[in-house]
Amino acid sequence: MTDRSGPLALSPEGVVAFAPSDLDGFLAGIERRAFRMAELALGHREDALDAVQEAMMGLVRYRQRPASEWGPLFWRILRRELTDRHRRQAVRRRVLSFVGRRDKEQEDPVALLPDPSQDPARRHADDAAWQALGRALRKLPRRQRECFLLRELQGLSVAETAAAMACSDGSVKTHLSRAMAALREQLEDWR
Repeated sequence: MTDRSGPLALSPEGVVAFAPSDLDGFLAGIERRAFRMAELALGHREDALDAVQEAMMGLVRYRQRPASEWGPLFWRILRRELTDRHRRQAVRRRVLSFVGRRDKEQEDPVALLPDPSQDPARRHADDAAWQALGRALRKLPRRQRECFLLRELQGLSVAETAAAMACSDGSVKTHLSRAMAALREQLEDWR
């Protein structure tokens, strides 16, 4: 029996499969938050876009899983992608410093154009605060940074964060507490 009228499709074997539009909707709903998280973690817009795209492509392999599992799976895939990119950046910095070159980041010229709908002073203050948060987050240990980004920025529950980080609920609470204390100390000027 095959029913293809709704978002669920029942295969001849009786296995429920989700139509691609469901996964597309999930990815569309999560992409902005994932990008902001990746941008904070990596500090570079293009790297963040690439990391989110890779994570989304990685989730497509799991589209047959129940939709309730997509969130933790996506955040786990993105977390691993960010970790891999951090490692590659560290190796690149070591190699470039060894040969005497510095890796210079290029600003996106479109991002430098003023936004006519926003007060320039407020935009500058928001950008400065966002950059300060990003610098402070990049100074945190990896697990604390991941926990903060998943819990506070993405709004995941303790259980969802624990599933995404493959650790216990208690570890999530410990990592978050330590991250918050370190960020309060580093960002005291931005209160």
